[in-house]
Amino acid sequence: MGRNNTDHQHFLRLRDLYAVEGALPSSLARIAEVLGFSSPNAALKLRERLCTAGFLRKGPGGKVLPTDRFFALPVMDTSVRAGLPDVVEPQSWSDTMTLDSFLIKRPSKTVLMKIKGDSMRDAGILDGDLAIVERTTQAQDGQIVVAIVDGAYTLKELRYEDKRPVLMPHNPDHKPIRPQSDLEIYGIFRGLARSHWPINAQRKKAL
Repeated sequence: MGRNNTDHQHFLRLRDLYAVEGALPSSLARIAEVLGFSSPNAALKLRERLCTAGFLRKGPGGKVLPTDRFFALPVMDTSVRAGLPDVVEPQSWSDTMTLDSFLIKRPSKTVLMKIKGDSMRDAGILDGDLAIVERTTQAQDGQIVVAIVDGAYTLKELRYEDKRPVLMPHNPDHKPIRPQSDLEIYGIFRGLARSHWPINAQRKKAL
């Protein structure tokens, strides 16, 4: 990106604004206002540089749209230990990625489903999480699936007993589910998203 000393900071402010408003500013005057530029021409030049760098792309009707790279986040070169603290090293990153690219491999087949209840807590799947589910009607023994059992959705580990499917919870307070009639695989659990923002937190303007 050109003019790295300032363009990157302007880009970050635009990305924060997008997170709040769900869209890029619709006019050069608005970009100039948000970023403190003295004229829309300065906003135009920045927008062109961001397009050249691959953060934005030109769309129909003269609109400028965000690319996947616009949403990519830096990946730290160092890991953080979940056990004993580690020696602090200078922060650096050599790569970026989007959460979509990490969690979702088949977007056309993927849905998000909110988890309700604690029957899978020992598998790390908690009430209120968002499950990332790849739609398919086929699953293997041992996979965690979303199934429709006797007309109701549930998320459990799929097992077989004498070739009959059993849906196993990961919480000793819950019993396995043995379908009385129908069992349909809705999809395979591929990951989850969990927010640690306070439930009642209000979205604050980023700029």
